[in-house]
Amino acid sequence: MKKKRRPSAPPSLPRGCELIDSHCHLDMDAYGDELDAVIARARDAGVGRIVTIGIDTASSGQAVRLAESHPGIYATVGIHPHDAARAGESDFSELAALASHPGVVAYGEIGLDYAKLYSPPEEQRRVFARQLGLARELDLPVIIHDRDAHGDTMHLLRKASPFARGGVMHCFSGDTGLAGQVLDLGFYISIPGIVTFKNAAELQQVVREVPMERIILETDGPFLSPVPFRGKRNEPAFLVYTAAKVAELKGLPLEEVARLTTENTETLFRLPPTVSP
Repeated sequence: MKKKRRPSAPPSLPRGCELIDSHCHLDMDAYGDELDAVIARARDAGVGRIVTIGIDTASSGQAVRLAESHPGIYATVGIHPHDAARAGESDFSELAALASHPGVVAYGEIGLDYAKLYSPPEEQRRVFARQLGLARELDLPVIIHDRDAHGDTMHLLRKASPFARGGVMHCFSGDTGLAGQVLDLGFYISIPGIVTFKNAAELQQVVREVPMERIILETDGPFLSPVPFRGKRNEPAFLVYTAAKVAELKGLPLEEVARLTTENTETLFRLPPTVSP
């Protein structure tokens, strides 16, 4: 009779270590009345800071309010490519006003999505280019969404470069060649829970090859839960599973991955370092 394999213990951060969830959608209905508990679980797991992402004017406003009301929560503002067809100058003016809040640390998520054409590609490109210019005016780093649109995304990024404040390719979905192009722009690459999937060989190779100094971590919660929570609602507390997989792929201790990705995220978003008690 074959013995059952015991499930491995869940990863846990050593005492004194911290992770930062660089990309989460805390305003979404999936969290609802549980939001305070979700944030508490994150802190218990060592995820002391979370960047909550704006995808339109309403969610950007909500992100700012969450940053105001919750210590350790930071906000971004922007219009997601899905909503590009509805975006006008009044929206950009509203986002610029929201961006003046001290809790806003980046502009995004913005970019192109050709997998689900909720907005025509030409409208996506127009709004993306407009927001890249606005991010420069506001002196904010950019958070880039690129799905099945690598060529056009990189073309528009190169056209708008250089980026004084840099940026990050959120939820990276390309190969090592694309990763090299992103690094050439001076950007970071953000690794989601997908890296824990068995069928994520390409992303795992990207992690092996990209220098740790250019990697940050994200949940993209409530989406893309890492193994063993795949298919369930994602939340910042699960970030440690992604960090553990990156540590495995890099052959590094988990605490070293936590230290480096935290420093990288602090640098990108100009977050003050956490002071140990």
